[in-house]
Amino acid sequence: MDNESGTDRYPSPAAARVLPTAATSDETSSSRRRLGRAEWPTVDGPLGLSHDDSLEHARRFFKLGFLCLPFLWAVNCFYFWPVLRHPNSHDSHPDLRRYLVGSAIGFLLFAAILSSWALTFAIGGEHLFGHVWNELVMYNVAEKYGLTGWI
Repeated sequence: MDNESGTDRYPSPAAARVLPTAATSDETSSSRRRLGRAEWPTVDGPLGLSHDDSLEHARRFFKLGFLCLPFLWAVNCFYFWPVLRHPNSHDSHPDLRRYLVGSAIGFLLFAAILSSWALTFAIGGEHLFGHVWNELVMYNVAEKYGLTGWI
């Protein structure tokens, strides 16, 4: 007992059991963040797709990426980032993660091929391709067809 106020300085464990503490929404959301669980399958949270619609959209973006639209794979990965980032999310469909990982791999392969092609032309140039270089580049098309005389 505290001599001045007449109260216990250190409450007993029984007193802690009697007075329950309620978790606030901030504590609940921070604990979910610590556990690594995605509340919503899309980056726009409750405004986005439901868990049922997300599988259909991810599948559609994944398949359209093969039709010469590989940037849809990047959109797929960005839009469903919470599921891609947290693989053990509690409500996501297992096939959803498979489509997202496939989209990520497809976009990385596309980006690697596009970058190597661009760097080959930018760094190699005429030294790499020789006399064929003049046929490959597009900046001399106007001179080639005589379209620069009217300026």
